[in-house]
Amino acid sequence: MDSIRTKETWNVTATILDGKALSEEMRAEMALEAAEFIQDSGVVPCLAAVLVGDDPASEIYVRNKQRACDRMGIESKLNRLPEDTSMDELLTVVNRLNRDNDVHGILVQLPLPKGLDETRILRAVSPMKDVDAFHPENVGLIVQNRPRFLPCTPAGIQQMLIRKNIEIAGAHVVVVGRSDIVGKPMGIILMQRGAGADATVTVCHSRTRNLPEVCRSADILIVAIGRTKFVTADMVKPGATVIDVGMNRDENGLCGDVDFAAVKEVAGAITPVPGGVGPLTITMLLQNTLTAAKLQLTS
Repeated sequence: MDSIRTKETWNVTATILDGKALSEEMRAEMALEAAEFIQDSGVVPCLAAVLVGDDPASEIYVRNKQRACDRMGIESKLNRLPEDTSMDELLTVVNRLNRDNDVHGILVQLPLPKGLDETRILRAVSPMKDVDAFHPENVGLIVQNRPRFLPCTPAGIQQMLIRKNIEIAGAHVVVVGRSDIVGKPMGIILMQRGAGADATVTVCHSRTRNLPEVCRSADILIVAIGRTKFVTADMVKPGATVIDVGMNRDENGLCGDVDFAAVKEVAGAITPVPGGVGPLTITMLLQNTLTAAKLQLTS
């Protein structure tokens, strides 16, 4: 049976998909694009982040995004609000940023403190400034294959597959996880017609039957389930490409949703954690901000 393998039959050495190096390459390209846009238009793209409370992980994420903006030559603004901010106060900040013509992209850092309605807040962000692509209007455009912006993590994964010459057209892609941020849009993007897509996609979740068997059928396995080292070597087809979106912590530090040490002996290519998908997520946020500035200049 396909599920019964010995290590001797794998004979696969995985290529490590270095997201950090790829993101640096892409950001260098984008910096040139941004510089040309600024010179031609006189407009400096600006990303405004909204950070509510003092969650340590969110602090790190926002700081990394600000640094990335600075290196690319675009402006960043941080709107820091206290933990006890009310819905009305937060909506007031979002509405002010919507009206600010010098702000082109708005990022509301998630998760928000308890008591704040994330869905309502994300819906309040102008679709033209929604560089996370969470607004229902932008989600609808993605489904129709005419996106204004693509969600940052799925877009980064797609770029990695394209730039690493991993065949997507005709491949069976299995996505483990059905979140609105990664799983659902990832499946939609890769099943569309066109370059970097045309895959056959299966989206799995906690109620999927025979999950290990479904995972073993994947040519490309994308794991975004939020469970430490959930995917093990016996769940991976030899030679498959494995994309680990997870960011967890165990006794040895940061780790993903995939048992990297074991799975790299089976997979054809695999992303590490850290240094895989994460840097590309920020890169695509910068790309969306630049795109937003261009769109608002011509609208």
